[in-house]
Amino acid sequence: MNQRVVEAINRQINSELGASYSYLAMSVWCERQKFVGAARWLRLQSKEEYMHAMKLLDFLLWCDCNIELRPIDGPQLTFTSLLDVFERGLEQERQVSKQIDTLYETAFTEKAFAAVAELQWFLTEQVEEEKTGREIVTKLKMVGSDAASLLDMDRELGSRTGVEAPPPAATA
Repeated sequence: MNQRVVEAINRQINSELGASYSYLAMSVWCERQKFVGAARWLRLQSKEEYMHAMKLLDFLLWCDCNIELRPIDGPQLTFTSLLDVFERGLEQERQVSKQIDTLYETAFTEKAFAAVAELQWFLTEQVEEEKTGREIVTKLKMVGSDAASLLDMDRELGSRTGVEAPPPAATA
């Protein structure tokens, strides 16, 4: 595979691992604020981002490409509110969407069609990620600082079920 594409995928692996770390930090903050439902939701989101990184890593391994694991920046640790947490999560997803778009464009331009096929799944996944983030942020804005509504929202977030693994690169 073209070295430019391999380098771009390696950068995306790092980005996905950074997103996982960021969601974990958000989960810790929520847990410490006793928003245990949100903490559970965010921990599952952290696992999902980790699985995205592993999907890309496996793809490179199956293509016999080099893996370059890079340092991950420390995540933000403090937030002003539950809304602040999820607004930052949504912004993170928007950034990842842009990264995936750029990665897809690079793979397409370089005619790395196996990578193009693999990245189709990520394009669709990011649409879902942003939609979910927007819905949560909108609901949190609606409830404002009403304690009972925040507790209901926390309970709703806590009802999230386990994270489903993305299909492996070999079947994508």
